[in-house]
Amino acid sequence: MSQKDIAGLRVDKDRLMKDIHTTCEWGKGERWGDAETETGMSRLSLSDTDKQARDWFHETTTALGCKVHVDAMGNQFAVRPGLNNDAAPTYAGSHLDTQPTGGRYDGILGVTAAVEMLRVLNDNWVETAYPTAVVNWTNEEGARFAKSMTASGVWSGDIPLEDAHNLKSVIPANDTATMRSELERIGYLGEVPCNWEASPMAAHFELHIEQGPILEAENRRIGVVQGVQSYKWFTVTVRGRDSHTGATSFQHRADALLTASKMILASHKIASKHGALASTGILNLKPGSTNTVPGFVQFSLDIRAPQDDTVNTIEADCKSAFSALAAGEDVLNIQAGCTPSSRQCTVDWHTDFVSPATHFHDDCIASVQAAAQDLCGSGEVSGRDIGSWGKLMTSGAGHDSVYANKRCPASMIFVPCRDGVSHNPSEYSSPEQCADGANVLLGAVVRYDKLRGERGRESGP
Repeated sequence: MSQKDIAGLRVDKDRLMKDIHTTCEWGKGERWGDAETETGMSRLSLSDTDKQARDWFHETTTALGCKVHVDAMGNQFAVRPGLNNDAAPTYAGSHLDTQPTGGRYDGILGVTAAVEMLRVLNDNWVETAYPTAVVNWTNEEGARFAKSMTASGVWSGDIPLEDAHNLKSVIPANDTATMRSELERIGYLGEVPCNWEASPMAAHFELHIEQGPILEAENRRIGVVQGVQSYKWFTVTVRGRDSHTGATSFQHRADALLTASKMILASHKIASKHGALASTGILNLKPGSTNTVPGFVQFSLDIRAPQDDTVNTIEADCKSAFSALAAGEDVLNIQAGCTPSSRQCTVDWHTDFVSPATHFHDDCIASVQAAAQDLCGSGEVSGRDIGSWGKLMTSGAGHDSVYANKRCPASMIFVPCRDGVSHNPSEYSSPEQCADGANVLLGAVVRYDKLRGERGRESGP
């Protein structure tokens, strides 16, 4: 195809939105508005509703002429043939699982837009130089099985298959299911090995809502994503002593919950000092009685920053501060207004997950930028601006592209979401914004395929 032909390819906005809302019939969550589609999503990985969405993916892509296979982590790969089918496909995709109180666009837009890409290629009788494919990754959210981007991590070789298969469901509480048992139950424990050699990728492109407020605030249509910031997840355990709330004075309490609260506040202060982020999303305590001072608390700690060194510094500073707080020392002015106690707590750390900073591939970034310029108009890069319509960005959230980038060139495309809200039922991107992103995804994949074809001819006989 000529550059003009590539630039002229466009998705069908109404068809894209139909796919989004059709798939969102499986796993509806909380209602946030009056319209039929104004509900969130609660489609946890490997649930019955996730199976329904997976079945739709298989049936739809097969009907579009793709050969579909499933690997040992349930990842689905739908491959549309090209002129040279001995080479690895160029992939687009994301994930179909959601948070327990998630929305309709996180992950779902990326998969449905990639399926729409296949439809457009078929409608226009486009023969790509190499195979073009769509992937649906398993358990990207890490909500039900508490390790985000699990299956892409296994595919890249960073997470052992056995460790992933043995992950236990944390929703609902006390569930005994594992990833392997649920893959077997819903019929998606594939026979193909889960690794980059069995399912090779020439490149990986992912469309996603920004999950933040920058594009909307700056009135930008497209984010050209250059990389993903570094982050680490920890479980912090604080042990004190159970005691009676009425009979034990402040001076004689080893209050694990009060101590943990000071630690969470300290993490916020430390991260703020370094221009970074620290968050706690899970907190469990025992014994859980109104008239008993808690003697045991566990909480999650999520630390994020653009650079690995910053995350490591915050981790070290937090460990020092937490130890001091457990010993009853006043650090960072955290204990102001609290009655000192003669009793101490202990604190232990467990590292749950590490995702180093990711820098995407220049060729993929250039393909995204060129496709965005085709859609939105020309403009030269100046700092982090691309004309008035786009922005070069670093993702604050982790995505499957992080692991894909370890084994093949990758990049991402962001579109605005209302108020920057995500992981929330009211998460929303307009049909026009969804179509913008899908058009850039389509253009980027076709441009990259053309680049591969040109380089293949240059290296030929």
